Amino acid sequence: MAPPRDHAPLAERVEELLAAGGPLPLVAAGQPVLRRGTEPYEGQLGPALLARFVEALRVTMHAAPGVGLAAPQVGVALRIAVVEDPAPVTEEVAVVRGRVPQPFRVLVNPVYEPVGTARAAFFEGCLSVPGWQAVVARHAEVRLRGEDERGRALDEVVTGWPARIVQHETDHLDGTLYLDRAELRSLSTNEAVAALWAQPEPRAAAEALGFELP
Repeated sequence: MAPPRDHAPLAERVEELLAAGGPLPLVAAGQPVLRRGTEPYEGQLGPALLARFVEALRVTMHAAPGVGLAAPQVGVALRIAVVEDPAPVTEEVAVVRGRVPQPFRVLVNPVYEPVGTARAAFFEGCLSVPGWQAVVARHAEVRLRGEDERGRALDEVVTGWPARIVQHETDHLDGTLYLDRAELRSLSTNEAVAALWAQPEPRAAAEALGFELP
């Protein structure tokens, strides 16, 4: 399917994407839409179209699979993202990384700010940078503000792995990829991470590959 036309109104672009049905095509790094930032959602799609778009984002996230997906990753420059994490990890990993199940939710016009100075560093990947992971040091705790898909205000403190997901997806809406924040010496294929760096923390990777942890 051809990418949405840049000059088309956002609603038309979304209609074009949804017309094919099923999971939406993902946009990979190198496409300008991932770097331009997004415009705030102010009703451009209307309630019915927004609901269809959110459902398509959910289906696409599940199919990938991933734990978050931002609108620019399907070529739509709107400040909307979805997140959901069943957290299918061992108890040890869950404890070390602060990874707990997160229900499906929609973030509309989200912003975050750090709470405190603590940072946590773990391997991280991205559906728009397939096949690779790198260690990213992120705020361990953030304050998330924005709205949900019904316009209800969000204002909450998020910690652990959920905070990482919030930061990753909100960064997408600002034209930032996780690689912009990564320790590039840690850059590894998915296969290398599985074979060498599957430990709950990336300390062995830091020592072997030569990078610092916070």
